[in-house]
Amino acid sequence: MMEPVSWEQGLLGFALHPEFTDTRRYYVRYSAPRRPGTPSGYSHTFVLAEFTATADLRDTVPGSERTILEIPQPGRNHNAGAVEFGPDGHLYVAVGDGNHGTGDGGRGHANDWYLLNSGGNGQNLTDNLLGSVLRIDVDADADPYAVPPDNPLVGRSGLDEQYAWGFRNPYRMSFDGDDLYVGDVGVDRFEEINRVRRGGNYGWNVREGSRCFSNRLAMAALAKLTGGERSYPACPTTTPAGDPLVDPVVCYPHRREGTELGAAVVAGYRYRGEAVPALEGGYVFGDLLGSLFVATPSDRSGDLWDGDARPRDARGGPVRGVGPVVRPRRRRRTVRPDDGVRAGVGAGVPVRLRRRLTALAAD
Repeated sequence: MMEPVSWEQGLLGFALHPEFTDTRRYYVRYSAPRRPGTPSGYSHTFVLAEFTATADLRDTVPGSERTILEIPQPGRNHNAGAVEFGPDGHLYVAVGDGNHGTGDGGRGHANDWYLLNSGGNGQNLTDNLLGSVLRIDVDADADPYAVPPDNPLVGRSGLDEQYAWGFRNPYRMSFDGDDLYVGDVGVDRFEEINRVRRGGNYGWNVREGSRCFSNRLAMAALAKLTGGERSYPACPTTTPAGDPLVDPVVCYPHRREGTELGAAVVAGYRYRGEAVPALEGGYVFGDLLGSLFVATPSDRSGDLWDGDARPRDARGGPVRGVGPVVRPRRRRRTVRPDDGVRAGVGAGVPVRLRRRLTALAAD
């Protein structure tokens, strides 16, 4: 394991095999110095490895490490790291988009389908495994792993290991029965929790949370370019192939009405305990700033969960003076020519197009 140069590196994920007492196997996600196959300009290598415990399950057999997967990491952060076994017995591996500061663009970031950004691993299914949740079979008679035949891209264009995609930094996740919940850390405005389905596209870097990331202001400038006679959708809701960009079930801003709510989501769990009855069935999660939240799930699909998600104290009660984090109702809006263009055009747009649109917005 490498000496971390970022707090997002190091030992990032750990999971015992579902039959650990019999197999004695466990799985670790960590950051390693650049290994063969990782370009010299990249930061480090993503490693998923298998280890074997000693017979008494109290230590690790020396030399038992077996590398399962390596992925070149362009940048030092957005490494995600969570590994979880699902109820199907397969191993789910969260992989971040690989870099920061350029909106999932730049070195090590693939081209994608959306004009108003500079590419992005989250929306590219063929060039690398970054920006996705993987699903692999570590019990099959294959070395180092097998791909489950019902993975969504098997037999289609794309890398077969991918189970879902469109993520920025999904560094924590958990199962509740068959449901997989993934927290995806946002840029500087919104944090989100996704209920992840097979083959789902969760929007990054076209969307951040349930809002447009690439790029509201560029759309406004384009509206001016046409003489202001029409409006443009604030953000695509589907890919060119018609696949939906799935909104999160929980989305909260970094600030609301002057109150700082968070900075980086820490995904949690559906509460199924007995110690705090008020939390039963709620999704309990946190934020890097130290906040603890509870969201009340809804059976309705396609919208944010009903009920408030408020900071909670240790007994499950709401912290006084802080309003709801989640607002279940949202309106789809369009950007019109006069809609905030004075602020300039954001970094998600390719440089030459950004300069042109910024000039238009300033006219």
